[in-house]
Amino acid sequence: MGLRELKKEQTRQLIADTAWRLFADRGFDRVSVAEIAREAQVAEATVYNYFRTKEDLFYWRLEEFGTRLAEAVRTRPPGESALAAFRRALLAEGGLLTRAEAGDARALDQLRMISQLITASPALLAREQQALSQATSVLAGVLAADTRAAPGDPRPQIAAHALIGVHRTLLDYVRSRVQASDNPAGLAAEIRKLTAGAFKLLDQGLHDYAVKPAQAADRADRAG
Repeated sequence: MGLRELKKEQTRQLIADTAWRLFADRGFDRVSVAEIAREAQVAEATVYNYFRTKEDLFYWRLEEFGTRLAEAVRTRPPGESALAAFRRALLAEGGLLTRAEAGDARALDQLRMISQLITASPALLAREQQALSQATSVLAGVLAADTRAAPGDPRPQIAAHALIGVHRTLLDYVRSRVQASDNPAGLAAEIRKLTAGAFKLLDQGLHDYAVKPAQAADRADRAG
């Protein structure tokens, strides 16, 4: 990454971090783009250069997470299935839930507030579905390329929907548990157990789908 690209990425990160801090402190609807720009010490037009809408700012993390999941599948080592790579990447993610498990009360408050904001906002719920759909499409593209699927072959889309469906279902479960309890102790451990169980359900059907062939990796190495 060149210096110009690095600076742009740092600005993007600064804006997103600032927005999330303000959203966590005051709520999504009570924070304007102008306030985010002022707090980040950038022009309001700069915010819109990086994020088309305030909803994009809110869900930037989710979109980045979806990209990381697809990238983990794309870069999995030879001999590893797409299912195994996706499971490994999903279980490796931390975030607010892990911080809350470690005793960070502020992280738990933020997690609860974010969950409440999303469930109360049709705009945020719709944007979340768009982000998850985009992640599914990206993952399906990776699977189609790795399996050399013929045009119109539905299997990459089916597999991608199944994998992202685990992530989507766990998001909904965490949201309901966080809002239903004042002290969701052990939730992170519970989610890890549920994640393992969900992938066990998929394992018999997808365990040997899109196993990375060694020759594909060898060709990539030679090309690089």
